[in-house]
Amino acid sequence: MRATHDSAEPPLHCQFCRNRSDSAFHNLGTDELDTISRLKTCVSFRKGQVIMHEGARPQGVYCIHKGKAKLYKMGPEGKEQIIRFATNGDLIGYRSILSDEPISASITALVDTYACYIPKSSFFEVIEGNPKFSLNVLKLSCHELGEAGKMIASLAQKTVRERLAEILLILRATFGEDEEGFLDIKLTREEIANMVGTATESAIRLLSELKEEGRISTQGRRIKLEDRPGLRKIAAVFE
Repeated sequence: MRATHDSAEPPLHCQFCRNRSDSAFHNLGTDELDTISRLKTCVSFRKGQVIMHEGARPQGVYCIHKGKAKLYKMGPEGKEQIIRFATNGDLIGYRSILSDEPISASITALVDTYACYIPKSSFFEVIEGNPKFSLNVLKLSCHELGEAGKMIASLAQKTVRERLAEILLILRATFGEDEEGFLDIKLTREEIANMVGTATESAIRLLSELKEEGRISTQGRRIKLEDRPGLRKIAAVFE
């Protein structure tokens, strides 16, 4: 769904974007980047604003320039199930465009978010004319499919405590840490519970247990991973 509000930042040429090295556009040449820059527009979303609605047919894709967003599905009783997050350099909405299917999950900005919007026709123009970009998009799609498979296996095979430890590690890998060492993302306990696949009360209890064990520390919604090796052991994941 196309954003209709005004851009908050002036258009930035893709060649000079600080996120390019971590995006699907990382190995494109100057001519290809000129083409994308000419076709895109810059848009902004306020914190809490829906970028794309589940079931809609998007008319373009977004590459996040600065911000954070969550991708989630709604259950039959209106409960969110967070699937994954998107942050700087991530491309969203592209799989729906390529498969010509409705988008499978809603996407909402977690903070004020700025993105580059590429219309559907322009996106296909870039794909058809640039084999490198086509391969990058294919790799991206395969990676996301693999991560979804890991999430399904985790929900089916791990305990809630193991899943919580894994989610905390995933959040650090996705968003990093702020200058004080806390995860650079603030989530409600309900959002964390939705990711883990448990009741909010259970997530709160388990977070308290991890805090008492010295694995994490908290300040309101802020969480710091004090013992990453211990969390990896609990989650049964290894670097």
